[in-house]
Amino acid sequence: MNRVIATFRYEDPKAAIEFLTEVFGFERHSVSEKDGQIVHAQLTFGGGMIMLGPTADDAYGRLFAIPEQGALPTSGTYVIVDDPRAHAQRARDGGAEIVMEPTEQDYGGVNYVARDPFGFVWSFGSYDPWGPR
Repeated sequence: MNRVIATFRYEDPKAAIEFLTEVFGFERHSVSEKDGQIVHAQLTFGGGMIMLGPTADDAYGRLFAIPEQGALPTSGTYVIVDDPRAHAQRARDGGAEIVMEPTEQDYGGVNYVARDPFGFVWSFGSYDPWGPR
């Protein structure tokens, strides 16, 4: 079981979910709405999960500056994929900005970096730090 879950706030969580599922290949696990607006979502990828929700002027929301509001992201998220080159092409075709092309890494595997349309930075690679060394 994955015990670390990255969280995100998006100004348009519905569009973010659509992009993350259609382009990056995440799957909807749970999406909660109130009055037609997404208030919380859980998306999975393999054995991992992310959670996301809307930007909000609340105690948690005030802890973050998000790329959509002109800030640079302060962290990125790494996702293990079987074929990073094919995944990068899918991401490019779906509108992601590939900021680092797929490259063989000294520590093993192939990795690429993309920026989603909302400004968040994602790394996708075949290197599995849980795998055999």
